Amino acid sequence: MLEIIKIRARHGSQYVPDLKKASINPMFRGFPEISGSKPGAGFVADKLCPSEAISREPLAVDMGKCVFCGKCEGKASEGLIRFGNRHKLAADSAEKMLIGAGITADNYEKYAVKSRKGIKDLFGRSLKLRQVSAGGCNGCELELNACGNVNFDMGRYGIEFTASPRHSDGIVITGPITKNMSFALEETYEAMPGPKIIILCGACAISGGIFADSEEIDRSFVKKNKADLYIPGCPPHPLNVINGILSLLGR
Repeated sequence: MLEIIKIRARHGSQYVPDLKKASINPMFRGFPEISGSKPGAGFVADKLCPSEAISREPLAVDMGKCVFCGKCEGKASEGLIRFGNRHKLAADSAEKMLIGAGITADNYEKYAVKSRKGIKDLFGRSLKLRQVSAGGCNGCELELNACGNVNFDMGRYGIEFTASPRHSDGIVITGPITKNMSFALEETYEAMPGPKIIILCGACAISGGIFADSEEIDRSFVKKNKADLYIPGCPPHPLNVINGILSLLGR
């Protein structure tokens, strides 16, 4: 028993005490920073982008499409695009995720997610979510799993995933929504009691990601149902997920 205690002491604490103030590894590729709006002749970042997330006039990066691969940094963008390590990327609308010159991580975090009174009143203290993997690669799904582990412990805020849509307050969608999952997604959402919220998690769920042009994708669900929260990333970091949900709840 004494040896076990010694080993545990050497491991230290992996628990993150304050998820809202937690920092992240400096190597993490997070919020895109745009330092100009007029690309020159050597700008090829938009051609290299696998998800067509970069527009030239004016220069902007759409985080809803971005897979954060980093191909657009450096010479490819003439130094106009670089990624910081800020992880709070969630937004309450697709338009807010379009990042151009002059938009900083600090400013973005202040306006990106505005909590609505109805959501705060109903779900501010307890939120049960049903996750649907609509053709995902399991990257986003693994990070959502991590949200509930001993490191991040999302449950301390009353936010938990549940096995049944009947017991859920909202749905978290991952994956680009393939044709063979579109019906299951609709049925899951319909089985949830109202009022209910929709969260799109990851580039694939938000925009289709690198699969956006595939003939096997059916995104009719997101076209007719407005999402309440968009969480960019490929995949999103657990701190990104949790802070986005907390902001939506007004916490």
